Amino acid sequence: MNYDRYDFSTGELLIYLFLGAALDGIIAWTFYRSIPVFFIILIPVEYFFISHVRQNLIEKRKYELSLEFREAIMAVLASLNAGYSVENAFIETGRVMEGLYGDSLITTEFKVLTRRLRSNEALEKILMDLAERSGNVDIEDFAGVFSAAKRSGGDYTRIIRKAADTIGDKTDIRREINISISARRYETWIMEAVPFVIIVYLSLTSSGFLSALYSGITGRAVMTVCLIMYGTGFYMAEKITKEAEKI
Repeated sequence: MNYDRYDFSTGELLIYLFLGAALDGIIAWTFYRSIPVFFIILIPVEYFFISHVRQNLIEKRKYELSLEFREAIMAVLASLNAGYSVENAFIETGRVMEGLYGDSLITTEFKVLTRRLRSNEALEKILMDLAERSGNVDIEDFAGVFSAAKRSGGDYTRIIRKAADTIGDKTDIRREINISISARRYETWIMEAVPFVIIVYLSLTSSGFLSALYSGITGRAVMTVCLIMYGTGFYMAEKITKEAEKI
């Protein structure tokens, strides 16, 4: 599995296409009150909406893998302390992860790891492959350190314990950051919804007040500029939030 890609199932694709069309309808009604505009901007809106959802799902899946990988490293360490060899410690960890998480990302990866180990592939090669596919810095660092230790005959228990502590500290910090900015994210969502709420309110209470914006070239131009400004603000807000999450 390449964690930098996300392939929608048929059901997911249909749901998100429907939501994208609903968003397109809201934009077309809010800024233009025009059915032709709905069809004109349908494809661009669907494209950007699906791309946005896919990126969020990719990031969510990577975050889940990072949390599960931390637990897997702790399980490997426990198996090493129990007297298992390095390879058998990883195989045993696969069983532990299946009991702990069921059919999850890390369980699938350890099933693949176990199968490849039993085909006499080198453990460090398997871990490096996982690191490359995951795009996760923690896994990449662990795989690099483990590979170097394998070549030099280092103390695996000490190395894995240190890696587990490091990954754990980083995960805790990342969780605290996510909690601290969650309020800001909700505020951002509210701010993004405000323009639509204001227009709906004015349309219901003072429909004639906005009529000039939905007729004539000048009105259409003003609403187009407003849409561009709103889109720019939405993009900047999402970018700032995501950059904060990466710290």
